[in-house]
Amino acid sequence: MNSRPTTLGELRASGYRPCSVKDEMRRNLVARLRAGDDLFPGIVGYDESVVPQIINAVLARHNFILLGLRGQAKSRILRALPALLDDAIPVVEGSEVNDDPLYPISKFARERLSAEGDATPIAWLDRDARYIEKLATPDVTIADIIGDLDPIRAARGGHLLADELTIHFGLLPRANRGIFALNELPDLAGKIQVGLFNVMQEGDVQIKGFPVRLPLDVQLIFTANPEDYTARGKIITPLKDRIGSEVTTHYPQSVEDAVRITSQEAWTDRGVGMCIPGFVREVVERIAFAAREDRRVDRRSGVSQRMPITVMENAVSNAERRGLAANEWPAVVRISDVYAAMPAITGKLELEYEGELQGGEAIAESLIAQACADAFDAHFEEEDAGPIIEYFDTGGALKLASTATSDLLVKGFGTVTGLLPLVEASGIAGDGAEPGVMAAACELVLEALHAKRRITRTDSGSFVRLRPTSRPGGGGFSGGSSLGL
Repeated sequence: MNSRPTTLGELRASGYRPCSVKDEMRRNLVARLRAGDDLFPGIVGYDESVVPQIINAVLARHNFILLGLRGQAKSRILRALPALLDDAIPVVEGSEVNDDPLYPISKFARERLSAEGDATPIAWLDRDARYIEKLATPDVTIADIIGDLDPIRAARGGHLLADELTIHFGLLPRANRGIFALNELPDLAGKIQVGLFNVMQEGDVQIKGFPVRLPLDVQLIFTANPEDYTARGKIITPLKDRIGSEVTTHYPQSVEDAVRITSQEAWTDRGVGMCIPGFVREVVERIAFAAREDRRVDRRSGVSQRMPITVMENAVSNAERRGLAANEWPAVVRISDVYAAMPAITGKLELEYEGELQGGEAIAESLIAQACADAFDAHFEEEDAGPIIEYFDTGGALKLASTATSDLLVKGFGTVTGLLPLVEASGIAGDGAEPGVMAAACELVLEALHAKRRITRTDSGSFVRLRPTSRPGGGGFSGGSSLGL
């Protein structure tokens, strides 16, 4: 509106009618659904699963909980919900709990309206100020969430401690007529959860033994990790019973969705020429998919979607470093750059006992190898790689250097019988591919054949026959090529 009412009298004359926050969100959601708007920009892969459940919960005017493992966009969903609120709402000026001028709930607002009548000043609260988010931790107190008596306020105002005007309100009352989001609900102490559901259900609370009636109008949304139900705490039954809907989130269910998420979230625009082939993006995502199925990785903890995002950023950084050293642009991200990003993997894996025995780096390396094999299977037929395998079985060898230029790599790959023709026939590198992309595709083929145990990669980086002879892995190569030595 161009000119908003500034007093209670003007507000009444404008025809304003109060509306509960849940009705307000429902009304705006209905309007956006009819208009075909994107309700959750940037949320990928939830259109047929999570989003419909959230829509149903809002339409039903439910308080709800997002239940899922780490890195499943729960916080992002929370922060998109204020878009369902009105642009701004009127409140009694000076109210700590956003009192509706026509239906005040605090003693402060009631006394001010009684004293000033239609001249009571009105303030306008925008939608961003109506969203309050809190991370639940074991040290959170009733004072943080509900409020506490303030002796200093009592002394300055000449009030008794039992007077409501002495209360310093916590986050929940301050979220009145808005959204209160509580992350990691099971971490909240049981007695705090009791206070929470009492306010939700009965609208009253006792602060230091003093009963206060607070009929709050608030949309409550929680998040929780299933692991936390037993590992660090739990949701008490009376509170869980008062949560209307439980919406279960999940990791991307397709590689394509995962690629879209990482492309959207990863910082890859470095201001210099960078090229990330599609098959490299696919390998990065398949690392997470492989980790989520690996028995050495704790499935209860999950493998966050943040892992492929940070792996991609590290891989791009390694390619950028190589480009700066060789002055070769565009710098193309290769499979060797993904291996260089192992520090972004090891720190994000919670390992089972067997995995702990093997070590994080060994697990990370095996996951990358598995991802390469899976990407190979998606684009190639293994029998078509017969000439390549035969080349190494008959004594051929190839040593790669991660710092080698793309032209040099392609030249070396050309010595491996059938490698370049296989890549060209697959179309994985695109028509008229740049040398850097061809080199990256050839790396993928060799790494995949190594993962499938068809050829061997030595510690020095040489690709040789599956069962090498006594010839040193990093020495001379019969009929092969040595790059970057």
